[in-house]
Amino acid sequence: MTKTMMTKYGLGTFFSAIHDYIEVYLPEQRNLSRHTIDSYRETLNQLVDFVEDFNKVPLLDVTFEMLTAETVTAFLDSLESERGNAVSSRNTRLAAIKAFAKYAADRNIAYAAIREELKKVTTKKPNKVETVEYMSMDAITAIVEQTDLSAPLGLRDRTMLILLYDTGARVQELVGVNLKDLRFGKQPTVTVLGKRNKVRKIPIMERTVQYLKKYLLEYHTGVPSVSDAPLFYSETHGERYALSDRRVRYLLKDYGDRARLHCPEVPKNVYPHMIRHSRAMHLYQNGMDLTLVSEWLGHAQLETTKIYAHADTEHKRTAIAKATPDSSPLFSKLNPERFTVSDDETLKRLVGLRK
Repeated sequence: MTKTMMTKYGLGTFFSAIHDYIEVYLPEQRNLSRHTIDSYRETLNQLVDFVEDFNKVPLLDVTFEMLTAETVTAFLDSLESERGNAVSSRNTRLAAIKAFAKYAADRNIAYAAIREELKKVTTKKPNKVETVEYMSMDAITAIVEQTDLSAPLGLRDRTMLILLYDTGARVQELVGVNLKDLRFGKQPTVTVLGKRNKVRKIPIMERTVQYLKKYLLEYHTGVPSVSDAPLFYSETHGERYALSDRRVRYLLKDYGDRARLHCPEVPKNVYPHMIRHSRAMHLYQNGMDLTLVSEWLGHAQLETTKIYAHADTEHKRTAIAKATPDSSPLFSKLNPERFTVSDDETLKRLVGLRK
């Protein structure tokens, strides 16, 4: 979209800056990968939606001045509480917002105050051990079964959810799959483009292949298997566009809400990365070595994958505690007086206020 067109449609300097940043600066001057640019785009997209709602103004009335420390902090908090984002994801989003503010200020001194304002928003320290939200197999099954195969898009949605679980792919990787990325035969695989343009092949189950073949017959009739056409798409005015990750998030949340009526194990807020966590946890619980899980997920470091081992240990600990009766020697009563601290100086030494 040219500046003339932006002016014609009433788009102010805020949206013009977003356009130039995403469409020109990141790809042409920074030479960033498509996935990285998509990540910046999604961050600003979510931020604009939040600012619009937070300030109760129409979208076109959103301005730079609304990017206050209070607003951005509230936005980041919502990513954790409503979207289930990890602290690391929250911090990544903050870095993207600050990078955009710096870009705007470097090109227009009038926005320097906004960049300084956002310096008040600091990164959040993660917990020592990152928690993992994952679902049981019953919950996953209940969600998949909410897709109606008699509905126009029922087969597409079911195939998409099955592939998302089977591969454990990130939602951006899923929507980026084209027809040419599928390989059937004795060892069926799907090729995905992950973070930092890392390409990996993921094996897929025969049951998944059956759904994919049926889906291809109905939704890609006559299209060559080597085509660059998106595997999952939406259609507007006869044109096919790759399904957006926002649409996948919406569909998954909707199916999750329906499934919860039949299966109480389905959590309140179901999101794509929870499917990824669930698949990885199920593989680990069924004996797959963490090194293989790490490679399969496309993690750059094994340390990232160790969260599944910790989460599984905590799950087992809770189960053991529930299975241990109160009469067990493990619950023998202690003398509480022996562990009472009444001296202020002793208490301060215990908590580290005195040496």
